[in-house]
Amino acid sequence: MIYFIKANKNLFKYSLIILMVIPIFGINFLISFLGNILILLLLIPVLLLLVVFLGFNSFKSKINTCSNCGSISLGLSDTCVNCGAKLTKINEKNQNNQKPSEKTIEIKAEEIK
Repeated sequence: MIYFIKANKNLFKYSLIILMVIPIFGINFLISFLGNILILLLLIPVLLLLVVFLGFNSFKSKINTCSNCGSISLGLSDTCVNCGAKLTKINEKNQNNQKPSEKTIEIKAEEIK
């Protein structure tokens, strides 16, 4: 064994240096690597939900409904496939474009006897 150490003095020095350096930097690297993996595991579902939400809103804006028969189409044509009536977009039905007076429902109070 002593002959091996004398013959491979450089190998022995470098192996001692490696055995001292690896635990110091290796544990730090391992902790940071596991932390990054944990962050990715938490952020990937959030990013996927964001993509699904944006895709759903994009899909929803292209949907048209027939005012005559009520069938739904994806906005590829302006006429209904079932009855041939003109299609209206769902966004046009949205009440954000109307005046507040048009949104208000007036109710008359009557006394019940």
